[in-house]
Amino acid sequence: MKSFDLVVIGGGPGGYVAAIRAAQLGMSVALVEAEDLGGVCLNWGCIPTKALLKSAELIDKIKQADKYGITVNDYSFDLSKMVKRSRQVANNLNKGIGHLLKKNNISVISGIAKLLGAGKLAITATADSSKASSELQAKHIIIATGATARAIPGLEPDGKYIWSARDAMTPKHLPKSLLVMGAGAIGMEFASFYNSLGVQVTVVEALNYVLHVEDEEISNYAAKAFTKRGIDIKVATKVLKIERHEGGLTVHLNGGDNPADAHQQLEVECLISAVGVVGNTQHLGLQNTSIECDNSFIKVDQWQATHEANVYAIGDVAGAPCLAHKASHEGMICVEKINGLEHVRPLNKALIPGCTYGSPQVASVGLTENKALAAGHTLKVGRFPLAASGMAAASGDTEGFIKTVFDADTGELLGAHLIGADVTELIQGFVVAKNMETTEQELMDTVFAHPSISEAMHESVMDAYTRAIHI
Repeated sequence: MKSFDLVVIGGGPGGYVAAIRAAQLGMSVALVEAEDLGGVCLNWGCIPTKALLKSAELIDKIKQADKYGITVNDYSFDLSKMVKRSRQVANNLNKGIGHLLKKNNISVISGIAKLLGAGKLAITATADSSKASSELQAKHIIIATGATARAIPGLEPDGKYIWSARDAMTPKHLPKSLLVMGAGAIGMEFASFYNSLGVQVTVVEALNYVLHVEDEEISNYAAKAFTKRGIDIKVATKVLKIERHEGGLTVHLNGGDNPADAHQQLEVECLISAVGVVGNTQHLGLQNTSIECDNSFIKVDQWQATHEANVYAIGDVAGAPCLAHKASHEGMICVEKINGLEHVRPLNKALIPGCTYGSPQVASVGLTENKALAAGHTLKVGRFPLAASGMAAASGDTEGFIKTVFDADTGELLGAHLIGADVTELIQGFVVAKNMETTEQELMDTVFAHPSISEAMHESVMDAYTRAIHI
């Protein structure tokens, strides 16, 4: 039986980062992965979807070429080439992860790990295999198995009419119509992509607004922007049932603001379900340990420790927010705490940025205005429209605005909320500011380059204190 200081179960953005950081600190490390290094994020999530969205962005720009003084008489696109490029980007990065693990002398083991208790693990080829191909002994174990899309009874993916996220990323054909069930980040990104390609897209959301984790003002603006693009958004609406037939689906809906529309039927070619995730815990052998779960997610403390001695959980399997950058950071915190490093601080989830890609992009960090009020803060709120930005005007991307929320008594930046082109690249400025406990004064004293979209960040802060110049 091979023995290691640390065995990491799962090679996604949490697992492989934890493994590398542990190796840097001198630990002997094994990483067990059942499928692809990089996990869902790199292979079937964050990265390949952004490659597809880049193709969609170029199509949108071509449609607007005339306003830039460029004449495009005709254009076409090849869906198969878009998908091929997306897969190649993911494959190249997958190989890069393998190189990094090899460089750091990490033993990569292909298979499924099952906890046996007392630091022992059985490695099997398949989830239902009764025979272990090998056993490992570890001083410490990190579970980083991620999460899987929530399955809705009656809406199981068939690859033809009902698509999983993988089906949606590797379509064999372009449907004329598509229903996206769920208006979170994943749902709206797929809606944006297919809308850019000319598909008639309908989004159904059970809650009263899209992108429900975002500031309500941002969510409302996003809904109007997506509707303006031609996406039909139905909020406060549920899918009651579907009927499969040759050529597509009949979807029965219930809800909406208009009582006359309470019961609706919709004919679409395909449906994508994007209604949340569940933690991947079913094959881990948790029954052999003291580990506890809550709604499929493993319970952990501030250092990612479970109720089983020397066993930890990070990333999606340890609960929301289910974000790759959260998983990576938890991996580093966990490993550094195991090694007794003095500088380690527990993760402050209020400092985790959230991003939704597509057109327009949405990015945020910290409290929404409503949550800040509910927490008892007296507020100063600033807003700056990108239409008033010189750089946005020059680039032709004037849709959107930046909103900042401050505590009126202390000047603490409580939250920042952005919508518009490339705002996912701007949000980190506010994340750094919050991490450094910056007040409005330091932000207003900061010199922002001109011309740049980032100037809108500055103006939003100044607007909160009635000092904005360009509005």
